[in-house]
Amino acid sequence: MSQTVDRALSILPLLAEGPANLEQVATRLGVHKSTALRLLRTLHEHGMVYRQQDQRYRLGARLFALAQEAVENLDVREIAHPHLVALNERCGHTVHLAVYEENEVLYIDKVESRYPVRMYSRIGKPVAITVAAVAKLLLADLPEAERRTLAERLSYPAYTSRSTPNAAAFLKELATVRDQGWATDFGGHEESINCVGAPIRGADGRVVAACSVSAPNVVVSAEELLSLLPLVRRTAEEISREYSGGAPVSHASQNPSQVTAETPDKKAEETSS
Repeated sequence: MSQTVDRALSILPLLAEGPANLEQVATRLGVHKSTALRLLRTLHEHGMVYRQQDQRYRLGARLFALAQEAVENLDVREIAHPHLVALNERCGHTVHLAVYEENEVLYIDKVESRYPVRMYSRIGKPVAITVAAVAKLLLADLPEAERRTLAERLSYPAYTSRSTPNAAAFLKELATVRDQGWATDFGGHEESINCVGAPIRGADGRVVAACSVSAPNVVVSAEELLSLLPLVRRTAEEISREYSGGAPVSHASQNPSQVTAETPDKKAEETSS
């Protein structure tokens, strides 16, 4: 029975390459045509394959419906939480998970720091969308026209001297985040809080969530926090693989080991130059 199931399942990725006739399926499976026909008929009865008028078989609509239903029922928070806990145990700092919903970026999970200095962020609370690392990661993945429309609609509060000042600066930063595959917030929302984050991707390579590590500079410097970026990115990649059921498409162009620390002081120098 297990061999029969194995053969039947082997037909699906074969037909994903394009329609095939009975002889082609039998040849690829290495079985007699009568065996291949029996398997195809069973899959056809369940809507997994469809026989065209030219007698070739293709993937059936029921298979796509099941795939869509499975994606809609995925809970990224449930999948990500054990990985976030593990990340927190390794670094000791506050770990967040965020998603983009209805024009807001919301925290949907948080693992508290082991240090006595705590952050005021709360699950379900919107983040400061123009400065937060998780927001930059989520918005950077939007189509260009949507990014531009959103950026021009937002207001840009001057939380600190390092806050994003306007739409042009925000779009420039989102382009950088999109290219490099990670983001930071060095005192953009609160002078004393720094953050590094990485994207979580689905099977199609699109960003579905973002995770980050945040810490006050009285506990760890910006440079020291940035050194955790490879660990944060590995965590995001592990969540992505589990969420997508395989290896997701990566848009990141920069190796984590090649990260150059862009500290608050360096950013301030560039702004003033």
